[in-house]
Amino acid sequence: MARPAAAGGGPLNASNKIFPMTIPLSATLAGDGPDASAEALRFAATLPKWPLDARQACDLELILSGGFAPLTGFLGERDWRSVLDRLRLADGALWPIPVVLDVDRAFADRIADGGSIALVDGEGLPLALLAVESRFEPDLAAEATAVFGTLDPAHPGVADTLGRRPVCLAGPVIALRRPAHLDFPHLRHTPGELRERLAATGMARVVAFQTRNPLHRAHVELTRHAADELDAALLLHPAVGRTRPGDIDHYTRVRCYEAVLPRYAPRPVVLSLLPLAMRMAGPREALWHAIIRRNHGATHFIVGRDHAGPGNDPSGKPWYPPLAAQELTLAHATEVGIEVVAFPAIVWAANRGRHVRSDELSSDDLVEDLSGTELRRRLATGEPIPDWFTYPEAARVLREAATSARGGCCVFLTGLPASGKSTIARALAARWMEESARPVTVLDGDEVRRHLSKGLGFSREDRDANVERIGWVAAEIVRHGGFVVCAQIAPYANSRAEARRLVERYGRFLEVHVATPLEECERRDPKGLYALARAGKLEGFTGIDDPYEVPASPELAIDTSVLEPRAAAEAILTVVAGRPGEARSG
Repeated sequence: MARPAAAGGGPLNASNKIFPMTIPLSATLAGDGPDASAEALRFAATLPKWPLDARQACDLELILSGGFAPLTGFLGERDWRSVLDRLRLADGALWPIPVVLDVDRAFADRIADGGSIALVDGEGLPLALLAVESRFEPDLAAEATAVFGTLDPAHPGVADTLGRRPVCLAGPVIALRRPAHLDFPHLRHTPGELRERLAATGMARVVAFQTRNPLHRAHVELTRHAADELDAALLLHPAVGRTRPGDIDHYTRVRCYEAVLPRYAPRPVVLSLLPLAMRMAGPREALWHAIIRRNHGATHFIVGRDHAGPGNDPSGKPWYPPLAAQELTLAHATEVGIEVVAFPAIVWAANRGRHVRSDELSSDDLVEDLSGTELRRRLATGEPIPDWFTYPEAARVLREAATSARGGCCVFLTGLPASGKSTIARALAARWMEESARPVTVLDGDEVRRHLSKGLGFSREDRDANVERIGWVAAEIVRHGGFVVCAQIAPYANSRAEARRLVERYGRFLEVHVATPLEECERRDPKGLYALARAGKLEGFTGIDDPYEVPASPELAIDTSVLEPRAAAEAILTVVAGRPGEARSG
């Protein structure tokens, strides 16, 4: 397994340059210190950059935070093979799921062993450094067979594995900045923070429950019974990274969890969101989940029937035997250091008028259930959902998600580079989805340039074309009742006016000037572009040698040097919703 060269993370070697400072692994994510120094970030700006996909970003966050302990980096070939063959790293530590950084061949060919790369988020901001100790080309079919027990691409985990990029870069990672989560920040905890919250309950035992679905009555009954029998605090620890395709979005699920929390009183319960990209690997994943929950402070872990399974195969049979997940996790529980609660399913016995354990059913009992298909149909049509299936407060959240009123709107954020547009856009999208089921799309400048406007340059004509393309896409989203947040420099008034004209044919257009002063934008300079422009190495840079035409009458102006992203999002929502009160920028 990739381990750091020294206890503090060690020096990294990149292109014959020695990384000049030591950054402790996990320091920023554990809340033990600030983000990396400006010197470290400047060094990262000189390195090749790999944009993390959703799975890789989740994996990196849990490596850095300690949620994936004992991992300290992405696996090399020796560890990868050992995980497949033995459910262990090469040094013998129990670890059942491969965690690798797959990249395309063209990128891998640019990187020498012993070099370093920067791992960046969707906005291009560096989150961590990877010291590239080795590379390998995994046999993806062998991995899929070992991890999932099948090569059938109908299994979502198999399809994902077989579609991965061909080369894996391996080595330890060093944190540069904590990933920004602008949704439900009060529910985001590192393992250390969560252990503190659990300790504050005063309970010696903590039983954790893994979930990727809304909490229905049977889930609440099961977890309440388990916590009561153990005299334990309950940790509801839903995975909010990638889950199974077609699952209910995590915003809706979290609103359901928050709605039913009072049902557990007076039993202590802690809700915390886990940034985990699930693999749907059944038994192996159940064991993996147990290790992760131990790292977050749980003493007990509930493993149900078909834990982390993807449901049924094309023939209608479960991909895994019903008790396989419990059996594998129980076999390793002592080594993991967590007690496994192999709790039976809870079902509704209509003749008794109550929920009962499945192992307590008799042949006379009449068991009722509601399929996912039937639930979705009832939500869409407004038909009643039985109280025995889900609580009314959860049903209201689900029904809103299924039948939320439409009414398209575009929020167009414009401002200088590094003024905070992208961060506000993500905060606004997150805040909107926290409180409603409205569909939200973010059209961010960097993402648009990589996809929609690939090939365009930075002449005035190309910049106008870029903004007009964004306006057309935003108009289509609004026409279909969606909510779209555009985060663009959009320096020229004429192209912003054209975007407004396109959108207002179908719905609302709100121009928000992110009016952060130039000196503050230049001080931030997260990508080092202002410095290049000042040095004459980057021509036509907005705010330096290309003009930014300040909006004459925006619906709102926001200065991010005096207003935090969530507060900025609230100010925008005040205008969108027409709420009483003044939306101010500071």
